[in-house]
Amino acid sequence: MKQIDECHEILADPYGYAKRLKAKSGRKIVGTFCTYAPEEILFAAGAHPIRLFGTGEKIHLAEAHLQSYCCSLVRGALEDALGGRLSFLDGVVFPHTCDSIQRLSDIWRLNIGDGFHLDMVLPVKLTTPSARQYLVDVLNRFRAELGEKLGTAITDDALRAAIDLYNRIRGTLARIHHMAGIRPGILRGSDLYALTRAAMIMDRFRLALLLEEVFTELEGAPAEGSGAGQKRIILSGGVCNHPDIYSVIEEAGGTVVGDDLCTGSRYFTGLIDEKADSVTALAGRLLERVVCPAKHGGLTTRADHLVRLAREKRAQGVVFFLLKFCDPHAFDYPYLKEALDREGIPSIVIEVEDRLPADGQLRTRFEAFVEMI
Repeated sequence: MKQIDECHEILADPYGYAKRLKAKSGRKIVGTFCTYAPEEILFAAGAHPIRLFGTGEKIHLAEAHLQSYCCSLVRGALEDALGGRLSFLDGVVFPHTCDSIQRLSDIWRLNIGDGFHLDMVLPVKLTTPSARQYLVDVLNRFRAELGEKLGTAITDDALRAAIDLYNRIRGTLARIHHMAGIRPGILRGSDLYALTRAAMIMDRFRLALLLEEVFTELEGAPAEGSGAGQKRIILSGGVCNHPDIYSVIEEAGGTVVGDDLCTGSRYFTGLIDEKADSVTALAGRLLERVVCPAKHGGLTTRADHLVRLAREKRAQGVVFFLLKFCDPHAFDYPYLKEALDREGIPSIVIEVEDRLPADGQLRTRFEAFVEMI
């Protein structure tokens, strides 16, 4: 499918793509690290948000600023910035998430001279009566500060138009993921990964059209290749930088039918109420969607969601895909596993850095897991 080939090409050189987009469109390019960054406000300001995932290069410059036990996402992003590979950025947004990202923000401010720098101190406990108004205030302040940095007024009309566009994108991505879950095999896991990952990088106008074209083509595709006989797997964790993980699972006899990932469903889950006040509606989506470990939405919220997701997708097993040294996800893992165990849902944990474990070792573990379930 040519649309998916386009996504793979973008992922092969995301920084080159961003530079070309900047030259062609004239939009300022703003880097983000987290799904809590309000892309709609960035887009309404005339900027183009791009998610930063770290580098594939050997990390050596960042070692002078960060401990070796920081995750590869943080070390890799700083390596790219110190190495000059992010000089095309006009600014970077740091939402208040984990300790490592917060410290990266401080290091970035002191050592990276390219572009502006904005912090967003978001609420951590999202269930208190004051959390909603506090988040609305944070978003309004961010809107004003961003407009000042970019020298523009972010109008209500521009924000409503951005919300409409992002609702189109998220809605279509959700439909594609749902179709891939009920018709396994209609789309390779690595291709679904490419679509979702490219959605955080490519021109959003082109993206909305591309996703709709893909959905229409998949909807009319024949039922063959339904993945019959393959074990249904859910992926859970934080950032997944490894498309090969899908291929290894498929070759071991499994198929990914859903996920609970920061680079997966947490990016596109939940639409924004287009009839409500725009900033209030943006805050509502961030408060009401399923939280990541950096936020608190209840003692069992994440576990309840994961069990419910596994039931809805008729999953036969869950693979926890965790970045090494990612403390928030590591702290959540034991109680998530306990919840799955109580429901009789098998699970396995894979801990990775910027590279996957040896192919043979990983394949053996998945083959044993798939055979066990």
